[in-house]
Amino acid sequence: MELIIVLVFLLGYTAIALEHPLKVNKAASAILTCIICWTLYALCSGAETVNHALMENLSETISIILFLLGAMCIVETIDMYDGFRIITDRIHTTDKRKLLWIVSLLTFFLSAVLDNLTTTIVMVSLLHKLVAERRPRLMMAGMVVIAANAGGAWTPIGDLTTTMLWIGGQLSVMPIMINLFIPSLACLLVPLTILTLTAKGEVNVPIKESSVHALPLRPVERHTVFFLGLSSLLFVPVFKSFTHLPPFMGILFGLSLLWIYTEHVGHIRKSDDRQRFSMTNAIHRIDMSSVFFFLGILLCINALSQIGTLDKMALWLDETIRNSNLIVLSIGILSSIVDNIPLVAAAQVMYDFPIDHAFWNFLAYCAGTGGSILIIGSAAGVAAMGLERIDFIWYLKNVSWLALIGYLAGAGIYLLQVMIV
Repeated sequence: MELIIVLVFLLGYTAIALEHPLKVNKAASAILTCIICWTLYALCSGAETVNHALMENLSETISIILFLLGAMCIVETIDMYDGFRIITDRIHTTDKRKLLWIVSLLTFFLSAVLDNLTTTIVMVSLLHKLVAERRPRLMMAGMVVIAANAGGAWTPIGDLTTTMLWIGGQLSVMPIMINLFIPSLACLLVPLTILTLTAKGEVNVPIKESSVHALPLRPVERHTVFFLGLSSLLFVPVFKSFTHLPPFMGILFGLSLLWIYTEHVGHIRKSDDRQRFSMTNAIHRIDMSSVFFFLGILLCINALSQIGTLDKMALWLDETIRNSNLIVLSIGILSSIVDNIPLVAAAQVMYDFPIDHAFWNFLAYCAGTGGSILIIGSAAGVAAMGLERIDFIWYLKNVSWLALIGYLAGAGIYLLQVMIV
């Protein structure tokens, strides 16, 4: 049964990778693969047992989906009110190299404060305001994925796996930030430098239609929506720290405040403009196929975790490699294929190193940044894939090798740090 489910997952994975040649939306492939995997599991293990497991996994998955929906609604509302002009009007360069560095570094530091998923949603939306041509925009979106995962790895709130290790008592705040900042920065700077050598010329800025300049908006409305939306995103880790509630509660809290504000200012407009700038319109603008893809791929991974495949994979690594550094490096690379969360969860049970041990720091780095190697290896990559419609094969040819070089460079620097200290 387990072998059949794994084969179904691999076939579904292949269908997702070959989305364009097959002319089948990746969301459809992900959902179908998810249903088949869980159905096979139910037929072999009994519906009652599997139903209980499915509902447990679904609660975790839905919390991520709700967070994603809330963040997308906030970003769409900011975009609808043309709030990103506050940033784009301050970026005057059209030089590809300079723009690449600005976007990448902004993503890196923003993801350390927010998280890699939210940061990717914001930055990919921002790229649409800065770059008109699809090819250079795709390359920058690829660097956004690398930068978001690298930036999220060195803080307890930037990446879910780092958060797991922090909450689990394996890491504390200041040591992880001190130990992982330079390796994480190297993970970004090495591929960024390589890409800079090939990036030449200028980008074409999207032409702003006359209607954009004539938007029936007062500057105070645009600024308020931007800062209220951004504050809602930044407030999520604070909300979680104080209330200990899931992050989606914090994002929905911020969304509700933004919704109330847009409803309030909407009453002074004409009926057509009121609908145009309503939260309902922002919801309609969300790409729901991306949400369904995210749902399908997460539940597929949950199925593999539930049948024990990921635990067996972690044990096999431990018994075969027998070197903790190589094991962690392998976990990072595996996290580009399957979800890093169950892999890290398995490692937390298998190993009993003291708090802030080099093993846990290295695991946080590898699990956080290894997902960049493939587009569906991280939440940031999945979000970018959906929002920008990035083809799996295109990413594999153009970005994966850069992400792998950056991953290995950061890992090498971390191991060198450990040897020196």
